[in-house]
Amino acid sequence: MRMLSIFCLIAIFFIVSACSQQTPSHNPSPSNLSLKQNKTISVVEPDSDNFILVKGGTIKNKKSNFYGNGEKISSFYIGKNEVTQKEWTEVMGSNPSQFKSDKLPVEMVSWYDAIEYCNKRSIQEGLKPYYNIIKNKKDSNNKSEYDNLKWTVTINSGSKGYRLPTEIEWEYAASGGQMSKNYTYSGSNNVNEVAWYWRNSGDKYLSGNWNWPAIENNHGKTKTAGLKNPNELGLYDMSGNVREWCWNWYGDSQSGSWRVTKGGGWIGGESSVQIDFSGKFDPNGIGPDQGFRVVRSK
Repeated sequence: MRMLSIFCLIAIFFIVSACSQQTPSHNPSPSNLSLKQNKTISVVEPDSDNFILVKGGTIKNKKSNFYGNGEKISSFYIGKNEVTQKEWTEVMGSNPSQFKSDKLPVEMVSWYDAIEYCNKRSIQEGLKPYYNIIKNKKDSNNKSEYDNLKWTVTINSGSKGYRLPTEIEWEYAASGGQMSKNYTYSGSNNVNEVAWYWRNSGDKYLSGNWNWPAIENNHGKTKTAGLKNPNELGLYDMSGNVREWCWNWYGDSQSGSWRVTKGGGWIGGESSVQIDFSGKFDPNGIGPDQGFRVVRSK
């Protein structure tokens, strides 16, 4: 009888152990798994060598599209430079850029590529990802006839992870925040002091009207980050070099066909590198003048 009791106890022990090792009925997302792995890492402020704190307030630059609207912008951190190819490769593992160099801004990246980078960099640094990305659910707000992805992307409220700036945040930072001097371009009224654009991005300075064959023959391309003068806040290349993705739909609505791009690029004309110019591009669009800059909430 005693041996039978011992056998029963051993059998119960193995049954309980097996049950405790069963796979949970729900599968946590890769982002949640990564967060659990990094939960001991504390949230720290961005590196001051690479990020600028933009103090909140209303837009001071009278040339901004948002001047006078009364909207107060919360403080946030923004990258001094556009995301470089070195920064991209360290997170994503490969480099899609047409013009290759660690110090050049990454380009040939879509809006979807940019938000994936933001989430992966956040996870890498132990931060809660800013975006929820559902790739197998089509976004009903996406009206583009050319976007074959249409991922559903929502925001994790309260996250301090990396993200794209909103259009108003971008203009606020580009125009100098509370230190604005009402410049037309980001940091100057002289476009050549602060921007790489179609006239000066090649072997020689081009004159006349915008002309693609002339740009191509002049070997126009992206330039090393930070060679031109910074703006009032110490931000580089917010006018020119590569166009920068923003979060918003073009037209500042809840739906649309295009996402906003700001700052113009090395291919663009003078008007496209002004702080008030808003470009548009299909979210899945890529180009050798299309990159981005990241921000983080304060």
